[in-house]
Amino acid sequence: MPELPEVETIRRSLEPYLVGQEITAVQVFRPRQLKNVTPAELNRRLVGRRIAELGRRGKYLLVNLEGGEVLVVHLRMTGRLLFYPQGAAVTPYTRLLMALTPPAQLHLHDVRSFAMVFLTTSEALPSLPGLVSLGPEPLGPAFTPQGLGKALAKHRGPIKNVLLAQRVVAGLGNIYADEALFRAGISPLRPADTLTAEEVARLFTGIRAVLQEAVAAGGTSIRDYVNGQGAPGAFQRQLAVYGRKGEPCRRCGTLLMGERLAGRSTVFCPKCQL
Repeated sequence: MPELPEVETIRRSLEPYLVGQEITAVQVFRPRQLKNVTPAELNRRLVGRRIAELGRRGKYLLVNLEGGEVLVVHLRMTGRLLFYPQGAAVTPYTRLLMALTPPAQLHLHDVRSFAMVFLTTSEALPSLPGLVSLGPEPLGPAFTPQGLGKALAKHRGPIKNVLLAQRVVAGLGNIYADEALFRAGISPLRPADTLTAEEVARLFTGIRAVLQEAVAAGGTSIRDYVNGQGAPGAFQRQLAVYGRKGEPCRRCGTLLMGERLAGRSTVFCPKCQL
């Protein structure tokens, strides 16, 4: 699933091409992926409007239109947003096609059809289901060590589960939670409310650093993720623990262990992470 670095990379890769484009038509090939709007209403509210800017909140991509409409996309497991300056043929996995200033097109491509599309307004955006309960942006000023510590102190569950829940911090998923916890030297099994102030500070630093580095690398491409031009990311080459169960820790040489937490595979070093 695309996490914060992947969605931010998609946003950056699409924005120069989409801003100023007029939406001339919208085709919906899988209506059930529209979560709060019908295909007819989507066309009525989008066609004729220009794209003003692209934003992001956690793992959600925000397509802000002139006039205040906001198209919100969550790519889930296999979703891709692809820009075609000369247009492109519809494939069996094209779920939505947005025709722009001719001949450009934006396609939502999704093998498993889990991606979600919402239509709202800039005023109603903060109360949209999924966004209303999101924690602070980890790369923004609202995310602080003090705030992180206070939030974690309210949770007794494993720290990995708390990070994945999106309420303490927005945008972290399985990959970057594992990587941040490794950098902080904290076991993913630790109850969140047992972290010391020093450990919280290390976790804060680890979260920010791994996300910044992943964005700089264009995200992590393991299976499905590519940016808006179809190019893969490169951060998978820097992963310290994710996907490396049974391999030696790059810090101490101990074999990395794997557990299931919140239904997700979790990899960590039993020696470096306490």
